Amino acid sequence: MILEKLFGITSALAEEAGAAGAAAAGEEAAANPIAALLTTFLPMVLIFVVFYFMLIRPQRKKDKQVKEMLNNLKAGDRVCTIGGIYGTIVSIKDDTVTLSVGRDNLSMVVARWGIRSVEEITIENDAEALN
Repeated sequence: MILEKLFGITSALAEEAGAAGAAAAGEEAAANPIAALLTTFLPMVLIFVVFYFMLIRPQRKKDKQVKEMLNNLKAGDRVCTIGGIYGTIVSIKDDTVTLSVGRDNLSMVVARWGIRSVEEITIENDAEALN
């Protein structure tokens, strides 16, 4: 019985203090709405900044390098397609690239966007054989 009275008094005091604290917090928020907006939107802004520097910016940089590589293709470049086929560029027309592939120099036409990378080795002389 004494414990119930003691806990009853304690819980009543805690409720009263909580109500007073909530009223004080409400007054502060009403007095300074800019601070309330800042605390609400600051985490979202920080998340956007992190996403920009970790995801968006590096992807744009990579896309720019790929576009530059595709624009600088020329006959004689040794390339690898996105399908893993290695070949030498014979000719380029608008959006298509004709490759010479294999020992028999088979002709293959691929889309320009299908080129993954340009290899370091280029053919300057028809007598050279890379296969």
